[in-house]
Amino acid sequence: MAARTKSKVTPKYKTKYCVKNWAAYEAALRKRGDITVWFDEDAIDAWNAPASGRAGGQRRYSDLAIVTALTLRSVFHLPLRQTEGFVASLIRIMGLDLETPDHTTLSRRSRTVEVPDLVRRHHGPVHLAIDSTGLKIMGDGEWHAHKHKTSNKRRSWRKLHLAVDGEGFIVASELTESSVDDASVGVAMIEGMDTAITRFTADGAYDTRAIYEALATAGPPRPTIVIPPRRTASPSSSAEVILEQRDAAIVRIAEVGRRQWRKDAGAHQQARAENGMYRYKRIIGDALRSRKPDTQKKEMLIAVNVINMMTGLGMPDSVVVVA
Repeated sequence: MAARTKSKVTPKYKTKYCVKNWAAYEAALRKRGDITVWFDEDAIDAWNAPASGRAGGQRRYSDLAIVTALTLRSVFHLPLRQTEGFVASLIRIMGLDLETPDHTTLSRRSRTVEVPDLVRRHHGPVHLAIDSTGLKIMGDGEWHAHKHKTSNKRRSWRKLHLAVDGEGFIVASELTESSVDDASVGVAMIEGMDTAITRFTADGAYDTRAIYEALATAGPPRPTIVIPPRRTASPSSSAEVILEQRDAAIVRIAEVGRRQWRKDAGAHQQARAENGMYRYKRIIGDALRSRKPDTQKKEMLIAVNVINMMTGLGMPDSVVVVA
């Protein structure tokens, strides 16, 4: 029996939480497992692709049909052939006069299908938390290691970047090569936001000038920035306005210590992004099924939409237990 991993957090400093809305959250968890599926009239009408008006072969299935099948694949962790059979069984049970996309069509169209934009629950200013994690991919190295029963220490993987708002919804996502810098992706996410950012929380990987410059234009008003400065950081020599929050954090850390600064500044709220990563890996998995980069990005976008749908069903309302 494997030994239990010991927590790195001293029990004295470990915060305890209690879920206030357990009954509602429990009902939401049951809904996530409900496999009742129904196609409304709009979906049925839009299942077949309209004529393109161009010469040559015409598409048989709309993007909606392809995304529906690929969404079911992500939720139920199905290979493409089983996805084809699953969708066919749903159509048969509902008695619909629709054809099912075959697995080769799903594979081909998954590279170019238009995935709907992330659904926004609100359009006001947001508290943004950003983080990244790795997703494994099955490449030639893994295939040869399995076939020839050899060890392969250099596993291939992609980097998933998520931006999560204060309610736990994913508002931006990117899938990049593993060598891409977190801060550069963070800048692109900030600049791509169509709403004001009131607070930005991230870990030390985002402690760069480019992040602070991007956030300077993310208001108005200028957002509160909570990024742990590097341990070797020093205040800017010219006292720049863009870096004033970073300079204040460096001074405060020197006075009270990094642990107390994190507590006072609310740096623990960066865990919202970490929780988003955890939900992704628990619900969808820690690996990408697709092999081509374009298809992997489509797979990730569909998975993120699934996570947001499940988040919309209900989330726990946790409060700190006062000792």
